[in-house]
Amino acid sequence: MVDVASPKNLFVAFLVASIATILVSPKAAAQPEQWPNLGSGASAWSGIGGGEFIAIPGGPAPVSQDSRYARVANAQSLITGEQANYRISDVTNPNLMQWAREVMQQDNEEVLAGKIAFSPRSTCSPGGIPGFILMGGGGMHVLQTADQVVMIHEGDGQMRRIHLNVPHSENSEPSWYGDSVGHYEGDTLVVDTIGLNDRSFVDAYRTPHTENLHVVERWRLVDDGEVLEVHVTVDDPGTFVQPWQALRRFRREVRPLEEMRCAENNEQFYSGFMPIADSFDF
Repeated sequence: MVDVASPKNLFVAFLVASIATILVSPKAAAQPEQWPNLGSGASAWSGIGGGEFIAIPGGPAPVSQDSRYARVANAQSLITGEQANYRISDVTNPNLMQWAREVMQQDNEEVLAGKIAFSPRSTCSPGGIPGFILMGGGGMHVLQTADQVVMIHEGDGQMRRIHLNVPHSENSEPSWYGDSVGHYEGDTLVVDTIGLNDRSFVDAYRTPHTENLHVVERWRLVDDGEVLEVHVTVDDPGTFVQPWQALRRFRREVRPLEEMRCAENNEQFYSGFMPIADSFDF
């Protein structure tokens, strides 16, 4: 007998219902030929280059690894046998405001002293924007209709909605994924996001931000449609001296949408890093 009330079955039922609602929306008309077909279909978009932004020459660079400390990613560790370690941010980046530099320096010192540098995936937290596009541990699936684009990351079923051809909400409360609105410009999906809370990080180097964070993404297909590229502009006058730009790329990978529940840890039984609260936060 199938236990329909199990967490796994409830998740699958919720996800199927959500996708069905999207696809049968009255506005879900046939996709115009001029739209770039970003949909993953039976595939997933897998990030290229780990959780790193690709810097664009000529402007302020995103935060990167401190050159004094060699970064060893999990994938590299499996191949070489080297001890994997955590990212250590380069706080000499001249585009950082002083308060952010001090917060990151303290974080670096704690990590070097043995603290676990939790990522959104390892803490079962939303990735925020633009952190969503850097999350590892699963692929990203994209659904397009005439009035919205939905991006689903397999990791914990994280989902963001981009409403098309509408203005930003007038009185939205700051949230993990904010208020994203978009439109098409030729072969590019342009997404404008505001209304973000300050609980997420901008990148994999644990760079903080304020609620004034404003992110513009330009999504397009390259390499004959096998690569999805997003050009990101990050503007937060409370954290950065100037807005900065970077790229992130994804490769098409044939795979279904899989369930990866973070809290139940049904994929990675070797991980023992789940934080457990010792008191209620409400």
